[in-house]
Amino acid sequence: MERPKICLCLTGKTLAEDMEILETYRNWIDMVELRVDYLDRDERMHIRKFPQMAGIPCILTIRRRIDGGLYVEGEASRTMLFARGLAFADQDVRKNFAYVDLEEDFYVPSLQDAALAFGTKIIRSAHEMNGPIDDIPGRLAKMRITGFEIPKIACMPRNLTDVTRMFQQAATLEPGQQILCAMGPLGLPSRILADKINSYLTFVSPPSAEKLKSIGHIDPLTMNKIYDFRAIDKNTDIYGIIGYPLEATESPTIHNGGYRNHGMNACYIPIRCETVDEAMNFAKITGIKGLSVTVPHKESILPHLVEKSPEVQKIGACNTIVRTERGWHGYNTDAEGVMLALQDFLDTDNLSHSKVAIIGAGGAARAVAYAVRQLGAKACIFNRTVSRAKVIADAFGFQWATLGPESLSLFVKYSDIIIQTTSKGMGATLPATEENDPLYFYDFNGNEAVYDIVYHPEITPVMHRAAAAGCKVSNGYSMLQYQAYRQFKYFTGVDY
Repeated sequence: MERPKICLCLTGKTLAEDMEILETYRNWIDMVELRVDYLDRDERMHIRKFPQMAGIPCILTIRRRIDGGLYVEGEASRTMLFARGLAFADQDVRKNFAYVDLEEDFYVPSLQDAALAFGTKIIRSAHEMNGPIDDIPGRLAKMRITGFEIPKIACMPRNLTDVTRMFQQAATLEPGQQILCAMGPLGLPSRILADKINSYLTFVSPPSAEKLKSIGHIDPLTMNKIYDFRAIDKNTDIYGIIGYPLEATESPTIHNGGYRNHGMNACYIPIRCETVDEAMNFAKITGIKGLSVTVPHKESILPHLVEKSPEVQKIGACNTIVRTERGWHGYNTDAEGVMLALQDFLDTDNLSHSKVAIIGAGGAARAVAYAVRQLGAKACIFNRTVSRAKVIADAFGFQWATLGPESLSLFVKYSDIIIQTTSKGMGATLPATEENDPLYFYDFNGNEAVYDIVYHPEITPVMHRAAAAGCKVSNGYSMLQYQAYRQFKYFTGVDY
């Protein structure tokens, strides 16, 4: 059975610019979509020659603003542009547009007849930019007017539940007979797992296409090199990471690299979800076999587990779940990850003479507290909500305090090693401010060792300040690697 194709959306202002983009990614795609609505007006007059220039199957698309495009000149002029693109068909069909995208409410018999006569397939599309489309099979059936169209539905999910419904309904469809896409960051699984939703193709775009990036497009290299899209089929085992907002994660790179190295038919994807209930239902419908769990779900996942490892029971947080015949089994690999990372960072396996400041009181802080306790250190939990700090501190025999200038003297006492576990600084840019630096109130003296579990950016604002003062610093990428290697073993039974 033919697998879904990768279609590159071309959004240059000129045909020459589009050709440059095409040549950059030619080896990673199967076809292109010429977005005429992005072209300069003068360039639009020359679209007929583009299929021959491209030498690859092309979709002719002139997207209206109401459907998420840029075209505003009206339907009469748009009809003329479509006609110009389809006119003077060549006997060599490779020199014609292979497809034309016509919206479900745009019926021009002459265009439709011309397309059918010239061997150009019609993509009949429906775009819902403000929510889901509920009855997907019914909507697709209505769009197959002549029986020759490839119906397309692209909609904007409000939550992961909307994406789950798309997967659920798509399971009843014939493979490759339609194009389906859930847009936006929530819809990323539908793009990567196009084969699982029986979609004819998936859309990608270059990183420079900011508007398309905002509706969930990823670039061709990521689709191929990170997710190995062309290898995904109905038998591919699916794993992933759940969290919110989950704006950046390196976990797919690590896990998918491991599957490739071992020749496994598996794929690991990001799954953005506001609630654990949504994630569990998505996992059930899609048959996901294992999940990494990140903020803010490391504690709220616990009621969904039928079995918890000793580490999960002691720490009170879980970052790894594996499907078993009885249900989900939970593990915590953060503790091992941070322990190994700290040993590398500090070049010691014994912290009995050190006092540690742990910043934050979430699931990651619990794992760090467990690891620090195992390494023999004394510690104090600092958190803005002091009641949460107290819960962790009491569980491990540590001190606790508020995170702020009022606790400065105690912070100084526990500043041999500072471990930052909050999301503050994630995706942040310099300079350090009270908003992106959890230790804005503290002046480093250069003797502290600072470990920030955030790894994006590579140098967080608090790390930058600490390094400038002469401190030894590290981000959390080493912890991410170590905990991911252990997750890989839990998922697959094989050492990374």
